[in-house]
Amino acid sequence: MLDWNPALYSRFEDERTRPARDLLARVAMDPAGVASVVDLGCGPGNSTELLVERFPQAFVTGTDNSEPMLVKARERLPSATFLLSDIGSWQPEVPPDLIYANASLQWVPGHETLFPRLLEALAPGGTLAIQMPDNRDEPTHRLMRELAAKSPWAKAIGDFSRFRTELLPLDGYYDLLAPLAANLDVWRTAYQHPMESPAAIVDWVRGTGLKPFADRLSPELQESYLAAYEKRIGQAYPERADDKRLLAFPRMFIVARKA
Repeated sequence: MLDWNPALYSRFEDERTRPARDLLARVAMDPAGVASVVDLGCGPGNSTELLVERFPQAFVTGTDNSEPMLVKARERLPSATFLLSDIGSWQPEVPPDLIYANASLQWVPGHETLFPRLLEALAPGGTLAIQMPDNRDEPTHRLMRELAAKSPWAKAIGDFSRFRTELLPLDGYYDLLAPLAANLDVWRTAYQHPMESPAAIVDWVRGTGLKPFADRLSPELQESYLAAYEKRIGQAYPERADDKRLLAFPRMFIVARKA
C-alpha cells in the first residue's frame, strides 16, 4: 500500500478528532500522576495534541508507520516525540501510564494477542484506551468490496479481505481483557456526519478505508472505480431535508485499567 496522505486525512479533521476527544474523556486519570503517554498510530498529530493538552507534565510519544504523517505531527507539536514504528511489533522501553490508540488498531491483525500484550505493557495501574471504526458493514465499506470483486478492477485489486482486520464483537474484547483489568469500560457509538455530497463521502473514505483499494489500480482503472463507487454512494446515502447526505459512522471504544 502506498503511504498515507496527511492532507487528505486531515480534510475532515474535526470529525475524525471528535471520537478521540470522546475516548479521552472516559480516561479517568489525574494528570499530576501521569508521567508517560504513548499515542499508537498518531497520524498527523491531531490525537496527540489532545494528550499533550490533557497531560501537560507527561512525556508524550506518538508512533506511526507513515513518515509523511510523522512529518506533519512534528510540525504541529515540536514539544512531543514522534517515532516511526509498527504497532504489531512495538514495545515500550519503559512501561507508560497511558497507551492511547485512536483509529489505528483496526489495521493491525492478531487482536487476540495484541490487546492483552498492550495492557500488560503498561505501568501498574496504567490505562489502555482504544477507539476503532466499526463500519465494515456500512454502505461505504460494503460497496468498496462489491466493486472490488467486479471486472475490470478485480484482478488488479486482488484479495481485499486482507486490507483491514475483522474486529471481534464488543463483548469479545470485554472477555479478552476482563481477566487482566481492574476496571473495563466498552461501548459502541454511531456518529452521524452531515456531508455536502456523495463526492465528499468518497473524499472521506479515500483518506482511510478506500485507500488500499484505489492504490492497487492504474490511473485509468482508479478513475473508473471511483466514478462507479461515487455513483453507488449517491444511491446509498440519499439527500436529507437540507440537501446533505447523512454518513453514519459506528465506532467501538475500550478503556481498560491494568490490574
